[in-house]
Amino acid sequence: MFKLQVQEDENDPQAWHDVKAADGKLLTFEKETEARAKLEQLYPLLVKMERYAAGPKRTRVVSMYAENEE
Repeated sequence: MFKLQVQEDENDPQAWHDVKAADGKLLTFEKETEARAKLEQLYPLLVKMERYAAGPKRTRVVSMYAENEE
């Protein structure tokens, strides 16, 4: 599973937050390619700036691992 995160304040490296859907639930994706496509759809300017090194990295796709229940 993958989730999206965005950094609101480029001067604060701790200011990352999860991207949520309109219903307030965490957006998650089975495939990393789907997550990256959605990230570009939601934040096209930031993603393009990062791609061309015109700004700091402010978006990311994070891999989520489920805990084993025993």
